[in-house]
Amino acid sequence: MKQALDSNRRRLAWQCRRGMRELDELLGCFMEAGYERLDEQGVKHFSTLLEYPDAVLLELLMGRMAAADTDVTHIVEQIRSSLAP
Repeated sequence: MKQALDSNRRRLAWQCRRGMRELDELLGCFMEAGYERLDEQGVKHFSTLLEYPDAVLLELLMGRMAAADTDVTHIVEQIRSSLAP
């Protein structure tokens, strides 16, 4: 079970590498600082968020756009709050 969790985390960490510096930093910092606090549903919602196109993902994370999916909105809020100083 632990190996499956580690594999899933590695897969998500790889998906966080977007090629856009801002996204790489935001998502990478969340993987380091906030990912461990996610429950199973949170991980699922985070995975869904990572399916969004880069431009939309950046707008969501910067707070300039709101997602129609409330689960995605919740994980975006978690990411934003985990990065706040």
